[in-house]
Amino acid sequence: MSKSNIINPEHISFESLKVANEQGGEIWLARQLAKVLDYSEFRNFLPVIEKAKKACENSHQAIADHFVGIHEMVDIGSGAKRELPSFALSRYACYLIVQNADASKTVIANGQTYFAMQTRRQELQDGTGFQQLNEDQKRLMLRNELADHNKQLAAAAKDAGVESGLDYAIFQNHGYKGLYGGLDNKGIHQHKGLKKSQKILDHMGSTELAANLFRATQTEDKLKRDEVSHKIQANKTHFEVGAKVRETIQELGGTMPENLPKPEKGIPQLARAHKKLEGGNNES
Repeated sequence: MSKSNIINPEHISFESLKVANEQGGEIWLARQLAKVLDYSEFRNFLPVIEKAKKACENSHQAIADHFVGIHEMVDIGSGAKRELPSFALSRYACYLIVQNADASKTVIANGQTYFAMQTRRQELQDGTGFQQLNEDQKRLMLRNELADHNKQLAAAAKDAGVESGLDYAIFQNHGYKGLYGGLDNKGIHQHKGLKKSQKILDHMGSTELAANLFRATQTEDKLKRDEVSHKIQANKTHFEVGAKVRETIQELGGTMPENLPKPEKGIPQLARAHKKLEGGNNES
């Protein structure tokens, strides 16, 4: 199947709306975005923008860096155009907008996944020296970050009714099944040919770890945002987020996580080598 046959139309729209500003950065125009997000009247979209601005402020980000007031040329019919008030939006602003829009619309749900994944990818690219790290260093960094976020996910799951150890194992398997096309922890373990004592997260490359990190962070956010209070709904939420991440990977032309190569060295082996190297550097 060709890439053109699997890309979601909404994702094409989101990407095609992107334009370059005077500094060469990427922006989206609010009135165009409103139409793609199925808001026929821009006035109905303005409250969503205001909520997104508030979320931006609460995240200790400068609103002016992400929401810039402009005038946008709008087609008013019969070939005529008019300049109307609008906003130039950063990718982060778009992410906040879709997080505060009507999630019952399919296009909004797709937008939430698209902008969240792309924003996370941009954060990694902009991170201090991330692109200069080699694959082993990226794996160590992402594995540590995933360990931290899994603790936060466990806390959010507990608040959502996932209380016992068995409950949490079932909850985790739902996320894996969504992301790995039906494979649970045991299935992934067998698929990778791992020993019984080896943990699957310790034998993933940076791309696979990043996908699982995104699954964890977005599930945590959704459990809190939707105020999930029963373990059955929590399991369903985890599966749906995992499946949406898988769908987006496919739409962007990526390799399914279960088909990504298994690294030769596990994380514990890398961590020991890294610690030994640090010790040697400290002695010199």
